[in-house]
Amino acid sequence: MDILVQSEMILRPAGYETWTWSGGRVPVLCFENASVLGFLHVFPSTVTLVKEWEEVQRVTLARFVSALKLSGAKAWNVYSVFLSEDDDTAANVGLDSIEEDFRLTRKIARSGVRSSEDLQQALLSLLPIVSQPTLSEINYSTALRTRLADLPTGVSAAFVGDANPKDVAEMLRES
Repeated sequence: MDILVQSEMILRPAGYETWTWSGGRVPVLCFENASVLGFLHVFPSTVTLVKEWEEVQRVTLARFVSALKLSGAKAWNVYSVFLSEDDDTAANVGLDSIEEDFRLTRKIARSGVRSSEDLQQALLSLLPIVSQPTLSEINYSTALRTRLADLPTGVSAAFVGDANPKDVAEMLRES
């Protein structure tokens, strides 16, 4: 999987402008929207990611320092994303310490990014919240009867049925 291309396919519809930069040790996808900017780095292995992330981040930030200075309040919301396709269990231990390092940028570090679903999961904190309601067939008559359970049976039956609204109002007044 081409992580850079797939990242663009996820970030652009989420409202980010993206562009690549090839001047560093590893491929970099730069991204920016109205409130966030960041740099996504793709490493050949988790071992390399854990070993070189600080230097890679330093070089990337040095390259874009003038743009960061001009970004105003956005400079407080800069992300460095470090990804690798392999999943080295021994090296994964170092990923948590990368994310807990709040110097210079916020960080996302993930390994085992082999599918677009893995990538989507890794980038979740950069994406807008999306609700996926579960829609099922509902018998509205039954649902309404359940909600009207506190009313006398004849009133709820008339309300749900074909009764004249004036008759239903009269039944409510009498009950």
